[in-house]
Amino acid sequence: MISAIDLARELGLPAPTAEQAAVIEAPLEPGLVVAGAGSGKTETMAARVVYLIATGQVRPEQVLGLTFTRKAAAALAQRIRQRLALLTTLRPRTGSGRSPADLPAGDPDVSTYHAFGGRLIADFGPLAGIEPAARVLTPTGAWQLARRVVGRWDGDLLTDLGPDQVTERLLAISSALADHLTDVDLLSDELATVLDRLRSAPPGPRQRAALHSGLAGPVKRLQDRQWILPLVAAYVRAKRDRGVVDFADQMQIAATLVREHPRIGEAMRERYRVVLLDEYQDTGHAQRVILRSLFGDRDGAGRAGGHGQARWGHPVTAVGDPVQSIYSWRGASASNLPRFVTDFPLASGRPSSIRSLLTSFRNPGAVLALANEVSRPVRQGGRAVEVGELRPTPAADPGRLRYGLFGTAEQENAWLAEAIAGYWRDALDEGGAGATPPTTAVLVRRRSDMADTADALRAAGLPVEVVGLGGLLDEPEVADLVATLRVLVDPTAGPAAMRLLTGARWQLGAADLEALAARARELAGPARPADGHGAGGPADPTAVVRSAVAAALPVEDIDTWSMVDAAGDLGPAQAYSAAGHRRLVRFAAHLARLRARLNQPLPDLIADLERACHLDVESLVAGTGRAHLDAFAAVVAEVAATGAGPAELLEYLDAAAEREDGLTPGEVPQPSGRVQVLTVHAAKGLEWEIVAVPHLTEGVFPITRGSTWLGDPAQLPPQLRGDRDDLPQLAWPAGGTQKDLADALAAHAAEFGELRLTEERRLLYVALTRAERTLLFSGHHWGTGLAKPAGPSPFLEECAALARPFAEPDEWAPPPATDEGQQLLPRTAVWPIDPLGPRRPHVQVGADRVLQALADLAAAEPEPVEDRPGTADEVDTGDPFGWAADVTTLLAERSDRGREVHEVELPGTITVTSLVELADDPAELARRLTRPVPTESSGRLSRGTDFHAWLEHRFRGEALLELSDLPGAGDAWVGADPEIEDLKRRFLASPWADRVPIDVEVPFASRIAGLGVRGRVDAIFADADGGITVVDWKTGHSPLREDAAAVQLACYRLAIAQLHGLPLARVRAAFHYVRSGVTQSPANLLDADGIEALIARNTLDPVPPR
Repeated sequence: MISAIDLARELGLPAPTAEQAAVIEAPLEPGLVVAGAGSGKTETMAARVVYLIATGQVRPEQVLGLTFTRKAAAALAQRIRQRLALLTTLRPRTGSGRSPADLPAGDPDVSTYHAFGGRLIADFGPLAGIEPAARVLTPTGAWQLARRVVGRWDGDLLTDLGPDQVTERLLAISSALADHLTDVDLLSDELATVLDRLRSAPPGPRQRAALHSGLAGPVKRLQDRQWILPLVAAYVRAKRDRGVVDFADQMQIAATLVREHPRIGEAMRERYRVVLLDEYQDTGHAQRVILRSLFGDRDGAGRAGGHGQARWGHPVTAVGDPVQSIYSWRGASASNLPRFVTDFPLASGRPSSIRSLLTSFRNPGAVLALANEVSRPVRQGGRAVEVGELRPTPAADPGRLRYGLFGTAEQENAWLAEAIAGYWRDALDEGGAGATPPTTAVLVRRRSDMADTADALRAAGLPVEVVGLGGLLDEPEVADLVATLRVLVDPTAGPAAMRLLTGARWQLGAADLEALAARARELAGPARPADGHGAGGPADPTAVVRSAVAAALPVEDIDTWSMVDAAGDLGPAQAYSAAGHRRLVRFAAHLARLRARLNQPLPDLIADLERACHLDVESLVAGTGRAHLDAFAAVVAEVAATGAGPAELLEYLDAAAEREDGLTPGEVPQPSGRVQVLTVHAAKGLEWEIVAVPHLTEGVFPITRGSTWLGDPAQLPPQLRGDRDDLPQLAWPAGGTQKDLADALAAHAAEFGELRLTEERRLLYVALTRAERTLLFSGHHWGTGLAKPAGPSPFLEECAALARPFAEPDEWAPPPATDEGQQLLPRTAVWPIDPLGPRRPHVQVGADRVLQALADLAAAEPEPVEDRPGTADEVDTGDPFGWAADVTTLLAERSDRGREVHEVELPGTITVTSLVELADDPAELARRLTRPVPTESSGRLSRGTDFHAWLEHRFRGEALLELSDLPGAGDAWVGADPEIEDLKRRFLASPWADRVPIDVEVPFASRIAGLGVRGRVDAIFADADGGITVVDWKTGHSPLREDAAAVQLACYRLAIAQLHGLPLARVRAAFHYVRSGVTQSPANLLDADGIEALIARNTLDPVPPR
């Protein structure tokens, strides 16, 4: 039989290492592969599949591969397909004597764990009376349904938590119950038992209070959780009534199915003769039950399954790394990996074998020296699988380490930014023309540190991308957008109004702000009429209540006054400066115009707000700002797909802002030319040439504070968890006093604290091993707002000691004197802030030149003043809404249409839809670019959107609940549309319904013919020859101009070829018209040269008169 090394040589691929060859050639039996960071596990898994197929041990369609993200699944599937395509070109050297033509056709089944669970329900749900067509709620949809349950709750809720906090806890409890296959009633009984023991214990000696101080906190938090449990039950009922499930429900239902119906396991073992399980250390209890019941030792049942079929020894290969188990707070169980060898025993019943991949193809020697020592306590302690040290390849670069300890967080961030800027300058200088900067990431432990870190990087002249919704909300352009939406929805949103009024556009000064605040207080006074316009209006029905509140509280404490309302009713102009009054009039008119647009669909509304606030223009100048606006627009689209409006979007963003977690690992795109700032959790599975790990400061990294199951609603009592045997158990003192119980709780919390610290150490290991070439790490003494210095964390001191043989610290600030206090942190600022900052002199020179050119070209009769940024003082207050100016401009434009022709230049970034319009009707595109107008909503467009959402959810399954990569979908309370149901039936009858895409709804932003082109591909399917097909679903009829429509497919084809690194010839494209069931694959699609010629013909296209 051919060896793995010989097969790689035949395929023209690098030879595997001895460790990899042992995994690739392993016999068809269960086995665990411990794969260290950067050790080539994806390549090894793909090579094993190809080896088993090449040697005739298995057919492609008999292979099942499961991983956590669509990106990881697509990467594994594509590697397998590419190697299988190469295999078909070989001469008969496959070991079985077969010719390439005899090699079996078909594709391995590679998907996410959740997608697999969804398929189990779809295929076998009727066995248990489960409706297989249940719609899967996205995290957005689940949050909104839970929020609706909370908002409509009319029972007692004896808690001081707000609605959003209750919603978050409801979802956390619900998810935990599903993850561990238990229910509300069992949790309620357990909490009642614990509370009874805490309350009934006798007081300790010299105890004066009725309840010991060490018990008061746990009792309060357990009561809060107990009071929320009826809402959890109501949420479960709401899902059942609507026929929907969330992601956690999917796994719970699938686990129940396979555990209660052994025949499902028989069918799966017959279908899949080889199973690969990726990132097994991140699986949860429900996933472990599913996989063990299907392919392993079912609840210790032993050798014989149903009908006497052997159960032990099924060829399951799990790949994982116990040192990278960092998702326990999200349901993952670190004990699943060491338990694999007994969950999936050999045919003899003995534990399965363990193999290792310990050669790092990513990290240089210096980085590995740190990572190995940092991980040693994890690798060699406890019940986890022992892991050896990672080794660099013989050709590995030694790498660079830079580190330091600084007096303040500001100094640390400035050092970090300047160090990265220096590396970028060196790379660009040495690379010459066409050089690109090294890929770079700054990995933070807390989301709240993202904004300051990003600001320091920008101050050093570096382009920055903040990754993740939580950090995204801190980006200035996104924060301005959200603030604008907030004041439109809630005029009493004072902080949002202050952000806008003191920001770059309106620049209101302190005296004018005080005058506006005084006017707001005046309008909110107890005697204010209902219409807000002085005496003479109808009586305010709330006047008595408002008067009573005003008498009881200082007026500043009343939350009903609104600076936004005051801007619309300013009172005497003499109270303000002349410039301030003009700006406030204009601000009120601006909000009034925007408020009239609130009934638009959310994506259209947000796009309008971008334009009206000039954020779209400013982001183009900023260079990277468009990336943040696009990322936010994607989140808005996902939320809008659930039927949410502006208020629901703001509620969702408020909840998201409180989260500290990162993205689903591996789902972060890695563009070149920007420094990415993201959490360490979000960085798992990724790599960069330069990696910085700042803020290794006491209390920051590691985070030492935390809660046990007694305080954290996301954690169940150990007795109800599936991994209870691996968790600390609370030792209840027999007959103890409240003091004894408080001591027992403190000891219990300390045990959980050790587990938490171990996970923080794993998290540090993950951060360090992201670096391909250069690693920076640092800490500080003084953080913002601290009353005393924090100082270096044990992690920083440990890493610094390990790094000293390689490099001395750039700086190691001594501890500050105890009496220095906050004088070490002088913070000064100029206010109002100059929006141009240090760029003002250069911008002023450019502006002067533009103004001079405009003056030279001005006609004898001045034209109307446009509402443009930077002219806040140049508005006639007699027309606050600008209607008269708009009418004048529109009439002049209509008059001009018959007399002159304008040339319109394409913008630097364009959508695929606009390129199609360029081919079909360039004049109409020119008009639309000249004066964009919102697209009128229609039932047809809405149905198309809803159908695409349904189709996406049919194909897609997601493993981990995330905020920055939400799959769009509709909620179940939206009524069914007969036309959509007809589209669904027609699609299910098409050949595409039986195929599984490697990805769906794929956004892209690429360069085509020198233009930035943005779009979204509906679906990508793998072809048997190793190529791929891009499919665009069409719910309408075939276009009259098929050549113009084909431009859309040509753009998709080029973009996806770039994204996947494939030759253009290997990428096909097609339209599938759902109504007619016809699939069209246009011949001779344009390549990059063809699209460039199309653009060149129309780049300066005249707008003819109408």
